[in-house]
Amino acid sequence: MIRQRVSTVLTALCALVAGCTGLPEGLKPVGEFDGDRYLGRWYEIARLDHRFERGLADVSAEYARRTDGRIDVVNRGYDSKAGRWKEAHGVARFAGASNVGSLEVSFFGPFWGGYNILVLDPGYRHAMVAGPNRDYLWILAREPRLDATTLATLVDQAREWGFDTAALIYVTHGVAPAQPAMPAN
Repeated sequence: MIRQRVSTVLTALCALVAGCTGLPEGLKPVGEFDGDRYLGRWYEIARLDHRFERGLADVSAEYARRTDGRIDVVNRGYDSKAGRWKEAHGVARFAGASNVGSLEVSFFGPFWGGYNILVLDPGYRHAMVAGPNRDYLWILAREPRLDATTLATLVDQAREWGFDTAALIYVTHGVAPAQPAMPAN
């Protein structure tokens, strides 16, 4: 009886964790993806709200290749109420083939979340990223601002794909003190 309960709990936990990775139903990540070109700093232009980013401005993510082939991830944002930078360190790995923009990211030990690049500018200047479902969406750019036409096109596409674009938060940049330097690899 106890063994059966433990097995049921483990199965449920595995299903829950597996449900955090993957792709929103009906969508596909970009192909012909070049992970090395994606490395570097990306600025968050817009996002759907989540507690881990709530109230943050000047949000960016830095991606750097690790010697084991995975990718270091450093997310930063400025909390103006606290008057300080908040930072989260994680690691990413490809969910499948390395030429497909579908990764899994972990900030919390053995728990992985989907990171799916749905739109990527051919010059790697802007991207639209979703988590495992339509509750997670980020519009990113290499610069802290994205031209209005491109942003409107991305928002329209997200709306067509079923994301709640009315709930998007447009991130303010340039309000915080300079970001701390990124650690050397």
